[in-house]
Amino acid sequence: MRAINPWINFNGNAEEAFTFYKSVFGGEFAKIVRFNDLASDDFQIPENEADKIMHIALPIGQNNVLIANDVPEFMGRVSENENRSKIAISAESREEAERLFNGLSAGGAVEGPIGDSPWGTYAGMFRDKYGIEWIVEFDPNYNG
Repeated sequence: MRAINPWINFNGNAEEAFTFYKSVFGGEFAKIVRFNDLASDDFQIPENEADKIMHIALPIGQNNVLIANDVPEFMGRVSENENRSKIAISAESREEAERLFNGLSAGGAVEGPIGDSPWGTYAGMFRDKYGIEWIVEFDPNYNG
């Protein structure tokens, strides 16, 4: 397997969230497609949905891509607060783990502060300000 790329659904704030993620991870967006880019006679887009994100991709690390879209209003709201899935990041150092944890958790709710874990890693868990849950971990014994 080359990579696993998490895909997140948002309620109209995907671009805002991904601009925040880009400020923490760095890099540039590989792709941004808005709903109005797909509009045609056969695929009408309501004006209030036109600038929403149909697809956005942010490369992270060497082989991973974080992907998202806005869910159109006619499909109903996504409930981030009921989503118990997490995005797990394996950092390359304690310093990187701290930087990512502190950056991504800013304005969010820390569920488990970053620190030494009972299983020998340096880890923390939080829900970011967009309702997405993350685990950041550095394993000093990982030789991958």
